[in-house]
Amino acid sequence: MKKIMFLMIVLPFFSFTISAQQVTLTADQIKGYTPDWKGERLPDGRPKVADRMLERLKAVRLEEAWGVLRNKGYQNQFEGDWMVLNPDSAMTGRVVTAQYMPLRPDVDKIIKDIGKTEKRIGATNSWPIDVLKNGDIYVADSYGKIVDGTLIGDNLGNAIYAKSLRGVIFYGSVRDVEGLAEIKGFNAWMKGYDPSYIQQMMLAGINVPIRIGRATVLPGDAVLAKKGGVVFIPAHLLDTVVLNAEFIALRDQFGHQRLREGKYTPGQIDTQWTDEIKKDFLKWLDENPGKLPMTRQELDKFMKDRSW
Repeated sequence: MKKIMFLMIVLPFFSFTISAQQVTLTADQIKGYTPDWKGERLPDGRPKVADRMLERLKAVRLEEAWGVLRNKGYQNQFEGDWMVLNPDSAMTGRVVTAQYMPLRPDVDKIIKDIGKTEKRIGATNSWPIDVLKNGDIYVADSYGKIVDGTLIGDNLGNAIYAKSLRGVIFYGSVRDVEGLAEIKGFNAWMKGYDPSYIQQMMLAGINVPIRIGRATVLPGDAVLAKKGGVVFIPAHLLDTVVLNAEFIALRDQFGHQRLREGKYTPGQIDTQWTDEIKKDFLKWLDENPGKLPMTRQELDKFMKDRSW
């Protein structure tokens, strides 16, 4: 059964690679790569994680998100060491992927011919921008190329922000940094900057699985980007990451308050809580509903399903 499922997922992408009938994976192919997502999807097949969860994700620390994913077996979802356009701003959103490779003329011609049949216009590095919707983040693997590897300048940056109200994450470079910095709300995580134009590169695919440094990234992943790095969160684990971080924050607030009051010792707070402390925590939650970043229903379900 596992072999059949593997073939159902891999063969469509293999066919895409060999026959070169499309630049972007089909909705069914994207669904094949993301079977654990049970919620709403975008028309292109990508998981549509909730906007409210993306907004709450901004408050999650990178280490907390990384820790949850690692405990779930996802050990290759973080990449650090970025040049960040606005390092004091967090960015969250849904991934649109793009894969770039060193130019090979015969393959580049095939891709461009496909683009013509799909009525795509402009240079190939602008094609992923056409896919973007509000809440999307353009994530590109351009194999770390800096000189002659600049995927966008301020013109394309403005187009990206107009469509997505977000920014970009490029395992490569950009140009026109000063112009990009003037786009209010736009942000960029990149491996470098150079004034040169893109040369000797080709687009290999849109919304295909890509590698970003240490991380494997799928279309529809949720992104948490901060000055310390970027975490790519599989869509089906986003709620778990957010609720886990929010619950830890509530526990910490309660624990710090009770320690200041002298009601408990550090040893009592830092180890598995007794039933007495748990009851006190529940009472504290009832007395401080304004501290809850989630609904009480979400919190009750979270605590029921986990040992806390």
